[in-house]
Parts: sequence; structure tokens; C-alpha cells
Amino acid sequence: MSEPRWFRVLRVVGLTGLALFVLVPLYVMVTSAVKPLSRVQDRFEWLPGEITFQPFVDMWSTVPLATYFRNSVVVAAGAAVLSVAIAVLAAYAISRYRFRGRDTFRIVVLSTQMFPGILFLLPLYLIYATIGQVTGIALHGSQVGLIITYLTFSLPFSTWMLVGYLDSIPRDLDEAALIDGAGPVGALVRVVLPAARPGIAAVGIYSFMTAWGETLFASIMTDSGSRTLAVGLREYSTQSSVYWNEVMAASLVVSIPVVVGFLFLQRYLAQGLTAGAVK
Repeated sequence: MSEPRWFRVLRVVGLTGLALFVLVPLYVMVTSAVKPLSRVQDRFEWLPGEITFQPFVDMWSTVPLATYFRNSVVVAAGAAVLSVAIAVLAAYAISRYRFRGRDTFRIVVLSTQMFPGILFLLPLYLIYATIGQVTGIALHGSQVGLIITYLTFSLPFSTWMLVGYLDSIPRDLDEAALIDGAGPVGALVRVVLPAARPGIAAVGIYSFMTAWGETLFASIMTDSGSRTLAVGLREYSTQSSVYWNEVMAASLVVSIPVVVGFLFLQRYLAQGLTAGAVK
């Protein structure tokens, strides 16, 4: 059955508008990154009259961008690894075992996503401050504290996502592994985890991207030594001026790891998000 002409026209118009909506800001960012600051602050030019790559050099010395980049990688990767490890164990228990309060636990885990993040800002700050005073463990202003903070937000959704994916994996695989002599942990490691790679990849991507671009908690829970990129980019703005060309250059550079990783793992993300939707 062929598509109606009006539908094809509407689809082309819609996709073209969507492409322009995405590509025009990206084009402005790229062209602003290769202009001198005076031209960026002047009247906007669609075609750069003067091209320079000096902003890509100066951006590393104007602010300690390399330090912020390292902090973001450590925090985002740490949150992603812990989220995956804990979510796999929790989701496996929920998917494969029947226990009292199982359904209630699933609902409670998912219901935590209904609350805005700012609601937890003051309680977490007070908890970290109290822990620091009582035990001497400095969670506020540390990478560990920020990883734990991001873990509280990514873990519930990660667990819920993996439960749906593990439910789509036949339990016959577990039973076959148990018959062969593998225990519950052996069945999880040798059989379930290899079959659940798309779901695990989706959880890892979600957790990493959640931590990579977060600004609210990063602006409160960090100091000059643990500051991440999302907060550090604001330092290109001073009381006298804003280094717009360096901001755009830095934004392009710090986006490359996330974009490349997303493009490389997008098929796993799609499989992980849709698993269990149709049975």
C-alpha cells in the first residue's frame, strides 16, 4: 500500500524542519568557535569573514578545562559503573525471584523518579556535612560525594529498565545453567549477562549522560578541585566580558566523547529501551 502524496509532503516538511532545528544551532556554535572574539560580539555573520583556530588553543588556559574534563570523566564513569553493577544485581533478584513486597518494591523504586532533583539538594547537602563532621569523611566537594549523588538518581530508573530487559530473557537459560552445575551467581555471570548486553549498555549510557551534563548538584556539591565541565564552562564569563568563541570551542570539544560513544552504542540503547515492551 503506497503512501498518500500529502503524507509524503508532510513527512519531508516535518523532517526538514526538525533537521534545521538541530543543525542551525550547531552551525552557529561551530562558526562562532572559529571567529575572533571581536567578530563574535559584533553583528552576527552567517559566513565567517575571518577564521581562526586560536580559541581552541586559548580555551585550555583561560580556565583549567583539562582538570574539569578529568573530573567529569571520573564522576560520570564512576556513576555509570556503579549504577550498572548495582542495577544488574537488583534487577536479577526482582526478575528471577518471588518474594513478599516484590511488586511494591518495584513501584517504590520507580516512583522516586517523580520527584524533582532540587527537592533532594538540601537534604543531601546536610547529610554530607553531617557525615564530614562526625566521621571526617569529606563527601562535600569530592568526586566520591558527587558519584554517590548521581547514583541516587540513575539507579532507580536503571533498575527498572533492566528488570524489563531481564524479563524478556527466557528463564530456561538460567535453568539450563543450574542443571549444568552453575549456581545463581554463575548463571547470572555466564548466561544472563551475555544475553543482557544491550540492556546493560543502555543503562550505562543513560547513567553516564545523566552525570555528564548535570549542573544543579555539581554547582553546589563541588569546589575548585572537583568542579566538572558543566559548571566549569561558566568561568568563561567574567565581570567585563564573555569569551563566546572559547565557550563554543570548549562546548564542541567536550561534546565529542559523548557523541562518539552514543553513536557507537546507539543500537544497544535502542534495544535496551524497547526490550520487554512487547511480549
